[in-house]
Amino acid sequence: MTGAFWPGRRVLVTGHTGFKGAWLCLWLERLGAEVAAFALPPTGPRSLWAQLSLRTHSSVADLRDPGAVRDAVRAARPQVVFHLAAQALVRESYREPIATFATNVLGTAHLLEACRGIEDLGAVVVVTSDKVYENDGAGRAFEERDRLGGHDPYSASKACAELVTASYRDSFFAGGPPIATARAGNVIGGGDRSPDRLIPDCVRALEAGEPVRLRYPGAVRPWQHVLDPLAGYLQLARALAGDPARAPRRVNFGPDPGSFRSAAEVVDAFGTHFAGRPGWRPEGTPQPAEAATLCLSSALARAELGWRPRLDFDAAIAWTAEWHRAVEAGEDADAVTRAQIDRYARSIAIDGGIR
Repeated sequence: MTGAFWPGRRVLVTGHTGFKGAWLCLWLERLGAEVAAFALPPTGPRSLWAQLSLRTHSSVADLRDPGAVRDAVRAARPQVVFHLAAQALVRESYREPIATFATNVLGTAHLLEACRGIEDLGAVVVVTSDKVYENDGAGRAFEERDRLGGHDPYSASKACAELVTASYRDSFFAGGPPIATARAGNVIGGGDRSPDRLIPDCVRALEAGEPVRLRYPGAVRPWQHVLDPLAGYLQLARALAGDPARAPRRVNFGPDPGSFRSAAEVVDAFGTHFAGRPGWRPEGTPQPAEAATLCLSSALARAELGWRPRLDFDAAIAWTAEWHRAVEAGEDADAVTRAQIDRYARSIAIDGGIR
């Protein structure tokens, strides 16, 4: 990695006990940042956060509690904020719609309200979702200017978080610091243990010796390794802080079109790294509605930030399987995760790095 932007910079990450948040905290530490974070407690001893050895100052706070959020932000005195905390599961949003809206919509407002008046704050990146767009089922790749929408509570809540962010940006942060939203694709990688996610379902199926049950085997999504969108978030924050007049305020970070694959294809590809297992079969019971196809265009990220995905579909699957094989074989999860970050960082350094 090159450049001097991150060393010593105070960074606040929300949602650090989740899958993406844990990877981001570790990467920021390796860049030399001083990282503070708050989230709900990790879900168990096998969570990635619990397996990593980090210096991050970690605190527990619920986004739905404005006082707790305010106190955590003030204690961190951040120069950069990455907001990843969320209720991030579609089926859970059907079971708990009110809690989903409270966390994803009101929680985002609580965070942005807490950021008002923080001295030295230079950039805020609010991570939403590729599902913020009004999906007409046509299968085209969504661009940032497309209409927001969302039929299920999760998608709608993330679209609302986009509106909340835009409102706060225009109403209270017109003079800075700059705030942007980041919309990533379906992220995979080592250490994800979340329920109702495809790769964790594959890992659990391998452990149980059973096939994966797929709700919609033919559903197409933009699959990408976790390090690709995280690299985008880092580049976006640097652009916001360094050149706020030019930096975009809404950015897609998705894979190349060759990585748009069906759920069944993901399971089959992952299984090739485990002697054809786990395999899959249809769920067989009625399931909540989900979009048949979801694709993103990342042309803006390429043009304005110089970002591009480094890991294609095959590489993303291979790196994910490699992580799980190594950890299940007894290797230290922290060491395996650091090694993958360093390998990825070397590929970025070839053409300039995340400064």
